Amino acid sequence: MALRPEPFGALAYHYGNRKLTFLRSADLVALVGELGRQPSIEAALDAIGAEPGRRRALSLALSTLEKSEVIRAR
Repeated sequence: MALRPEPFGALAYHYGNRKLTFLRSADLVALVGELGRQPSIEAALDAIGAEPGRRRALSLALSTLEKSEVIRAR
């Protein structure tokens, strides 16, 4: 997968299935970028400084990205 920064957030491109996904939140872009460097989603949320009120929404967004095969569980 590749992330390309855009004014609205980023485009995520999956090379395997050729899906293009719009990430419209700077928090979500930062979180996706941090996932590979952290041992868990919670650690990645901590690393980006996600506010407690945003954590659920960001976790749900990650679940949607996983279902659409943009990201995958390790």
